[in-house]
Amino acid sequence: MLPSTPKAQRKSVNTSIDSRLIEDAKALGINISRAAEKGIARAISAEKARRWQEENREAIESSNDYVRRNGLPLAKYRPF
Repeated sequence: MLPSTPKAQRKSVNTSIDSRLIEDAKALGINISRAAEKGIARAISAEKARRWQEENREAIESSNDYVRRNGLPLAKYRPF
């Protein structure tokens, strides 16, 4: 996740959020901006991971196929 630091440059944006969510967040003392920032950071992280897996799918499948056929390399040296 992308960490938020006090020194991070902030930018104001306009967004539309379900009014019930806003009311509940305010009632619970949740900082809406920070909560949105964390949610966006999680979404970015998840999308980057998904794209990396897709870009490397062929290599991952090849490696997994090798292990299925031959076992783990150097497995005889594993202490467990």
